[in-house]
Amino acid sequence: MRFKPDLRKMIETFGEKGLEARVLASKLLRKIAALLGAVLLACLPSCAPAEEPAGPAAAGGFVIAEMKSSGFNSAAAESREGVSADFSSLTEGYVAISAVSESRLKLQVLLGEGKYTYDLKNDGTPEIFPLNMGDGEYSFRVMENISGTKYAELWSETRAVSLASEFEPFLRPSQYVNYDVDSECVARARELAAACADDIEVVAAVYGMLVESIEYDHEKAASVQSGYLPDPDTTLATRKGICFDYAALAAAMLRSLGVPCRLITGYVHPNEIYHAWNEVYIESQGWITVKIEVSAESWKRVDITFAAGGVSEEQLDDDSLYTTRYVY
Repeated sequence: MRFKPDLRKMIETFGEKGLEARVLASKLLRKIAALLGAVLLACLPSCAPAEEPAGPAAAGGFVIAEMKSSGFNSAAAESREGVSADFSSLTEGYVAISAVSESRLKLQVLLGEGKYTYDLKNDGTPEIFPLNMGDGEYSFRVMENISGTKYAELWSETRAVSLASEFEPFLRPSQYVNYDVDSECVARARELAAACADDIEVVAAVYGMLVESIEYDHEKAASVQSGYLPDPDTTLATRKGICFDYAALAAAMLRSLGVPCRLITGYVHPNEIYHAWNEVYIESQGWITVKIEVSAESWKRVDITFAAGGVSEEQLDDDSLYTTRYVY
């Protein structure tokens, strides 16, 4: 019988740091069990259960959509106060901003009661920000540091946004999910998708690869600073990362294949651990794993970090443990 850690009890008993250690230990136990199982099957091939259902065949047939990109159109940009804003792609779900200043900068994106605040580079490098709150009258504000933690408005604009589809912001690169057509994670995603028949198989393939190949980076978790931005290719190359890295890499790979994917940050109960996970939109009905089912044409939450640590799928599928704060 496979050991299945209880997420509620783990968080209650060990807290965040203790949980990370137990998660790593659980993953090691899983790998040892898998190795022993492989040895046993090799020694006794005739004893393999004849009635065990096989997984989906690698039939192929999934049509990889043309990758949606995002970028800064300098010819369309409007400039003043050291800020250049490209509003030419609002229907495609993003705004591109470039700014120059001797002070630290932040960008605020507002719609109704919703507000997202991002660090903004002050060296003129363009950055992409998602219009992730749907249609409406958006306000954009560049804030300049004046002293300590105090900021004052340097620039602001308002634009009406009508998205081509609700999925647009979650199919493109942005500041938190940063990739392009030449990224290694895009190439790896296409390799996985080549053997898939539909989008549910694509999600299952990416999910399985990340769960098995990426290790949780405890040293990084203990030292990461505010303002950290994940690099999906670095996570893929080093094969380790924190929850933010797992979620950004998953989002980059799936978006590049035309599968809408959100990066979510929020809290895991009962101890209010701040965490990152994903939501994916699936057109097909099926299974990501043998116990995680997805309904057709719906968003499904997936937590690859905890899955990689061996937390039981029953716990991972319990929506009551998760509270969303931000969606990217």
